[in-house]
Amino acid sequence: MSYRTDRRRRQIRTKGRQMVLEHSGIRVPLLAYAPPPTAADIQSGVAQASFVAEILADEVQAAGITPAARMEITDGSKFYTLTDAIPIYDRQTICGWRLIAAGGQ
Repeated sequence: MSYRTDRRRRQIRTKGRQMVLEHSGIRVPLLAYAPPPTAADIQSGVAQASFVAEILADEVQAAGITPAARMEITDGSKFYTLTDAIPIYDRQTICGWRLIAAGGQ
């Protein structure tokens, strides 16, 4: 892996928090980084903004799942449903995922 993957790992491990990705009864605990809302999100209302979290590929690969729409992610006491999962590449290798979700109940 390159310095980009190392930098991503450091950021997620330093600023990330524990979340759980769930699909078909499989619960995968993972460390995720959810950036704070932008100024545009705050002006338009945070409730309307999508929840975006970045994860490393290690946890989901070890569990044998691929993040996809309609999976659920739990952040503390809030539940979100994924609307999209975008792979993040380091050359040809998937090093992480950007999870985009809606909900927050």
